Amino acid sequence: MLDTVRNAWKIPELRKKLLFVIVAVIIFRFAHTIHVPFVDSAMAAQMFMTQHAGNLLGYFNVLAGGGLQTASILALSIYPYINSSIIMQLLQVAIPALERMAKEGGEAGKKKIEAITRILTLALSVIMGYSYVLMLKSYGNVLSPQGSTTWGIIVILLTFTAGSMFVMWLGEQITQKGIGNGVSLILFIGIVSRGPSMITSIVNGFKSGLAADGTVIPPSMSWWKLLIILAMAIGIIAFIVYITNAERRIPVQYAKRVIGRKQYGGQSTHLPMKVNMSGVMPVIFASTITTVPGTIVTFLNPAQGSFWFGMTNTNSDLGPMGWFIPSPASVLYILVYVLLIFGFGYFYSTIQFNPIEVANNLRKNGGFIPGFRPGKPTSDFIARVLGKITMMGAIFLTIIAALPLVMSNIPGLMGLSIGGTSVLIMVSVALETVKAIEAQMLMRHYKGFLE
Repeated sequence: MLDTVRNAWKIPELRKKLLFVIVAVIIFRFAHTIHVPFVDSAMAAQMFMTQHAGNLLGYFNVLAGGGLQTASILALSIYPYINSSIIMQLLQVAIPALERMAKEGGEAGKKKIEAITRILTLALSVIMGYSYVLMLKSYGNVLSPQGSTTWGIIVILLTFTAGSMFVMWLGEQITQKGIGNGVSLILFIGIVSRGPSMITSIVNGFKSGLAADGTVIPPSMSWWKLLIILAMAIGIIAFIVYITNAERRIPVQYAKRVIGRKQYGGQSTHLPMKVNMSGVMPVIFASTITTVPGTIVTFLNPAQGSFWFGMTNTNSDLGPMGWFIPSPASVLYILVYVLLIFGFGYFYSTIQFNPIEVANNLRKNGGFIPGFRPGKPTSDFIARVLGKITMMGAIFLTIIAALPLVMSNIPGLMGLSIGGTSVLIMVSVALETVKAIEAQMLMRHYKGFLE
C-alpha cells in the first residue's frame, strides 16, 4: 500500500489529485472545530456522553467523527447523504420507473438519479437537524437564551443543514477531482479522527491500573491485556482484508463464432463473485434499527423505575435490564442484531447480483458455464452459489460486528472493545482507495504506451 502511494506521488497528475484530497480533508477537519451559534459545546459534550453513548446518536457520533458530541457545524456529516443513497437504491428495486431510469437512461438518467438523491439529502438533513435541535433544547442548559427562541432554532437548524450539504459537495468534489470515492473517504477520516483519543485513553487506563469502565486491573495483568488487544486488532484487520478480497470464481466458456474471415470467442474466463458482496451496509442497517428503540425512549424521558426505563438502562432494578442497548448482557439486543445482519445481507446481495440477469447476459454473449445448459439451469446454479457465499459473508459480518460485545465480557476489558464496524469501514475504504490509485496508474501507463 505504501509503495503504491509512493509511486503515485512521483507522477505529476496523480500527485495533483492526491494534494487535492489532502487539502479537502484539511478543510473538512478544520470545519469540524467550528461550533454552531447559541450552543454551549462543552455542556453538550458532557450531556451527550452521559445520555447517548450507547444508542443511535452515539453510533452516528462515531461515524460523524465526534461532530454530534461537540455540536459542530458538520455534526450531521455525510450521514444524510449515505441514507439518501441507500434509500434510492431500495427505491430503484421497488419502483420500475426509477430502475429503468438508472439502467436505460444512460448519462442523463444517472444525473437525474443524482439530483433526486441530493434533494432527498436536503430533506433528511432538515429532519435530522431538527431532531438534534430538539434534543439540545431538551437538555435545558445547553442552548443560550437567544438559541431557545424561534429565530435561534432556525439559525441552528440552517447551520446544521448547510454543513451537511457542504460535506456532500466536498465528497463529490473529491470523487471528481481526487482519487477514490469521496463519500467513503470522508467517512473514513471521521472514524480515524477519533482513533488517537481512544488509544490515549486505553493506554492511560492501563498505566493507572484501571480499565475504561473503572475496573481495577492488577499491575501484572494490565500490560498483558493491552498486548492481547493489539494482537486481536491486527488479527481483525488481517481477517477483514482476507475476506474483503476473497471471491468465488465460476468458470465461463465462450463459444467460437466466425464473422467474415475473423473468429471471435473461444476463450475461457471466470465470473467473479465476492464473498462479502454486500459490504458494510447490513451492519449499518442492523445497528441503526436496533438502536432506534433506545433513542426513542431517551427522547421520551421515561420515569425512573418504569418498564421502559429498565429496557434502556443497565442500572435499573427492573428486569429485563437494558434489552435495547448495545451491552454484553443484552441477550435480546444481540439476537436481533445478528438476525438483522443475516437478513439484510441476503437482501442486499439480491439487489447487487441478479442470477437471472447474469445468466441472460451470458447467453446473449455466447457464454456458458461448463456442465450447465444456458438459461434456467445456469441461473439456478448461480443462485445456489450466491446463497452459499452470502451465508459466509453474513457470518463474517456477524463475527466482526459481535466481537466488541464478546470482548466486553472479558473481565477488565469492559469499554475497551474494538469497534468491528468502524474497523471494517476503514479497511474497506483503504483497500478501495489503493485499488483506485492502481487503476489510475495503470490507465496512465497504457495511455503513454498508445501515444
